[in-house]
Amino acid sequence: MAGGIAREAGAGAGAVAGVGRVALVERLLELDRSGVLTTAHARAGAELAGVHVRTVWRWLDAARSEGRTGPRSRSRFEIPDEAWEVLAASGGNVAALCRHLERAASDRVSVPSRETVYRAVKRDRAVGRLLPPRRVVRQATAARQRRQALEDLGGPLPAQESTRAGGRRHDPASAGAVRQVASGDAVVGEGMPPGGRMVETAPVARVRAVVTGAAAMGGIVVVFGDPGRGKTVAMRAALAGDLGARAAWVVAPVGCSVAQLRRAVFDALGVRGRFPHASARADEAITAALAGPRVLAVDEAQRLSGPCLEYLRSLWDHPGTGMALVLCGAGSDRTVRRVPSLASRVGDWEEVGRLGPEEVPGVMAAIHPLWEAVGAADVAWADEQAARGDFRTWSTLTWHLHTALHDARHAVADRSLLAGLLTRLAPSV
Repeated sequence: MAGGIAREAGAGAGAVAGVGRVALVERLLELDRSGVLTTAHARAGAELAGVHVRTVWRWLDAARSEGRTGPRSRSRFEIPDEAWEVLAASGGNVAALCRHLERAASDRVSVPSRETVYRAVKRDRAVGRLLPPRRVVRQATAARQRRQALEDLGGPLPAQESTRAGGRRHDPASAGAVRQVASGDAVVGEGMPPGGRMVETAPVARVRAVVTGAAAMGGIVVVFGDPGRGKTVAMRAALAGDLGARAAWVVAPVGCSVAQLRRAVFDALGVRGRFPHASARADEAITAALAGPRVLAVDEAQRLSGPCLEYLRSLWDHPGTGMALVLCGAGSDRTVRRVPSLASRVGDWEEVGRLGPEEVPGVMAAIHPLWEAVGAADVAWADEQAARGDFRTWSTLTWHLHTALHDARHAVADRSLLAGLLTRLAPSV
């Protein structure tokens, strides 16, 4: 009889050979419900599963008492966004993150070990979660502490340091991208040599109209286009004048976290007093500053992550704010579309394109007097050869032309001179 039981056990277990715990336990439960389960079945199953027979009996007990045939699910420690911001602000210091978790934990919540936190950080970074370089964090922290110390002591804050460190009193019209602001003039591109004039092209006029309309209605606008098309210049022109007094200009840093974006918005709005360490209090101060009709302009918005864009959306959606949101940057349209809750609220998607070939001679002659002495046919030829309506390329070419005419006073700005200058340009994209 013993041999018959062994053969039955071998036949029953053989049906689940190589399947694993779940299939084995389900088969043993069927035998148990039929009233034919024996120790021989458990031993044969243990041999097939490569475990001890006591382990098989524990599996069966768990299936009878808890109704599960597989292993017990274990919750994995996940780092929340707020804790990740603390880690980013500390330059990736896991010990600082552990201290934050200990302070924030309640009596009923256990704090994970430092090894568990290390593994969670390593796992999140492996899938693309970003941390700023420690050197950048240290420099930003030192600059912020120095500015705060000067304010606490009542000392003056140098204007150039305020601009370099993302200071609070940022005037878009004073930046290098816009050389002059005069009524009836249009926009000068980036890096123009002395003598440049403001020229409002058709793309700039459209951006101005879109931004002005968003400021009046409190809407959201995305200004996008390939690099070098003059998006930032158009934005600064749109936010100059009367609208500039209501505008706060933020440039998104590389690898920006929500904590860094919150601080940048706080500084750009010129909120007085110390920056609160608690994110809730900082958001209260920011929403209070946005209570009036304000315009929050974010340049290089393609650098922002999903949580950062959700933060901007929450500011715009807050019932206490009356702000317009303008997002600008090459590829910012693709970045915003990855966050449907924000993309669905965008009222205008304004693309800044290249200048048309027929526009280039007149626009360049209006932007800088150097091009007035160059024939329209030669300007059109240079545009066809290299610039192709790209503002940044034309700005670089203007500098080369300015240098060439300054160094060789008898040089003539003709096609032969332009051909030599074009060899110094990178290929147009």
